Amino acid sequence: MSSSTKPILGITMGDPAGIGPEVIAKASAQQSVYELARPIVVGDAAVIREAVKIANVDTAVNPVGKVSEASFEFGAVDVLDLKNVDIASLKLGAVSAMAGKASFDAVTTVISLAMNHEIDATVTAPINKESINKAGHHFSGHTEIYGEYTSTKDYTMLLVDGNLKVVHVSTHVSLRKACDLVKKERILKVIQLANEACLRFGIKSPLIGVAGLNPHASDGGLFGWEEEKEIAPAVELARQMHINAEGPIPPDTLFSKARGGQYDIAVAMYHDQGHIPLKVLGFLWDEKMKKWESVNGINITLGLPIIRVSVDHGTAFDIAGQGKASEQSLLHAIEYAAKMAEGGQVEW
Repeated sequence: MSSSTKPILGITMGDPAGIGPEVIAKASAQQSVYELARPIVVGDAAVIREAVKIANVDTAVNPVGKVSEASFEFGAVDVLDLKNVDIASLKLGAVSAMAGKASFDAVTTVISLAMNHEIDATVTAPINKESINKAGHHFSGHTEIYGEYTSTKDYTMLLVDGNLKVVHVSTHVSLRKACDLVKKERILKVIQLANEACLRFGIKSPLIGVAGLNPHASDGGLFGWEEEKEIAPAVELARQMHINAEGPIPPDTLFSKARGGQYDIAVAMYHDQGHIPLKVLGFLWDEKMKKWESVNGINITLGLPIIRVSVDHGTAFDIAGQGKASEQSLLHAIEYAAKMAEGGQVEW
């Protein structure tokens, strides 16, 4: 594939006080990224320059005012420079309104670029929810920002690590509210989005496992009623639509079965029900070395009119600025975004 036909990926800077800029610097210093796509970072060029120093990588920074000015050449990472961070007052590892505004502006800018077809896909580095709210933007995460700024009503979060794929009925809400959101209509929509995603990625006749909400999927009503009144009816409606869905399945066994290949994708009822199994598998801490041995897994938002793939980790304020952060998840996100933009199949 010639360089001019590779997809253009807009990569958001993330929170400038977190590890986003330094993992971007590390990823941008790898030629494999440029073999897959034409990346352009959306954020503050001064922050990326500092991140290059922190990451101790050999790459220059090329600030540009618009996508058409980018060179897309390995050795000089292009940055659509929003010039919205006072680098002298930026405190790494700390919540601030300035950092929140900068990260939020990067996200809304990259969404606009994708909606206007100036870029082919978006990749997001982590933001800090407290910082963006401190800046006056009251969103609970990337997924909700993308939904709002693309005017999308029905969307969901897909997490992927290896062959384990999980979508969510609800995400960034309290556990008490999450239980209230377990409704037949929403569950059915998420099953449909899961089915469409699997088909898009080349899985023929995908089998979807749908988790219960309560322990043992309520054990016939002993521990709750949501399985009988909301989840099972949604699964039955999906079957009537010729979708291969099974459930409700006890959540303490569903994810092991999905990891083993019994199910192509799992539907989780709430944030931590889906996130914990993914991160137990993908995040490995090396106690002897006092660092993460691996940080795998990516996050794809389904249902949007544009492509959004993200790292599956946070801002890691505790290690920001130390050069320890792993770029593995970002490299995987870039790979997935590039393949999705090309319309090709992703190797799960």
